[in-house]
Amino acid sequence: MTCKETEKLIPPFLMDDLDTDDLREFMEHIDECDDCKEELTIQFLVTEGMMRLESGNVFDLQNELKFRMDKAEHTLKVRESMQWFLYALEGLVGVALITLIALLIFL
Repeated sequence: MTCKETEKLIPPFLMDDLDTDDLREFMEHIDECDDCKEELTIQFLVTEGMMRLESGNVFDLQNELKFRMDKAEHTLKVRESMQWFLYALEGLVGVALITLIALLIFL
């Protein structure tokens, strides 16, 4: 993923609106690219900071961004685990179907 593509995904990331593939590529790029990590930090600080200032809430945006990044990493792992589980389940259903057809043919 390029920096330009990553920067376009920052707003959807901040709204927790990326699909699994985009989230995986986004997180990998952010981990490796200091420029994009800085851009993410700036956009997060501006977006969240303005909302917090308007509402008068106290905030610690640096820790909140870290929390969001950790949460996104956890979400990605859960989604990928579920995807592997579904692949395995599809395989088991296929084996069961083949077994059932073989039993019906030979009985």
